[in-house]
Amino acid sequence: MAHKIITHWKGGLTFESDNPSGKTVIMDTDVEGQKERFGLSPKAMMLSSLAGCSGLDVVSILNKMNEKIDDFKIEVSGELTEEHPKYYHSVQVDYHFYGSELNQKKCERAVNLSVEKYCGVMEMFRQFAKVKTEIFYHIGTKHNM
Repeated sequence: MAHKIITHWKGGLTFESDNPSGKTVIMDTDVEGQKERFGLSPKAMMLSSLAGCSGLDVVSILNKMNEKIDDFKIEVSGELTEEHPKYYHSVQVDYHFYGSELNQKKCERAVNLSVEKYCGVMEMFRQFAKVKTEIFYHIGTKHNM
């Protein structure tokens, strides 16, 4: 199945990109002497895509297992190469589960299924980066974004 997007220059260093879902996203970068940003950095958006892809898997799997969580977040950090073209050579993906009665085995199973089987973005990252994952459990608390 092919996906097609159109990315349109909006002036300066700002671009708007569509998506097969019909939604759009604004992308830009830091510009020396300019304080205002209008969009997301393309490289950092790749990290967001990784978190979103895996997060969708994890929540879907937990729902199928009838496992309830109070809250869930994924923190992703990436290290860029020093030389151009700069790309992420290592990535850390941390899964944070929040709840008063977390079933850690089910949460771990959901993460492992995403990481090892379902998340296509994770697999793409593995083609060019060393990807490490870790799971954290926060019993009886809810995180604040």
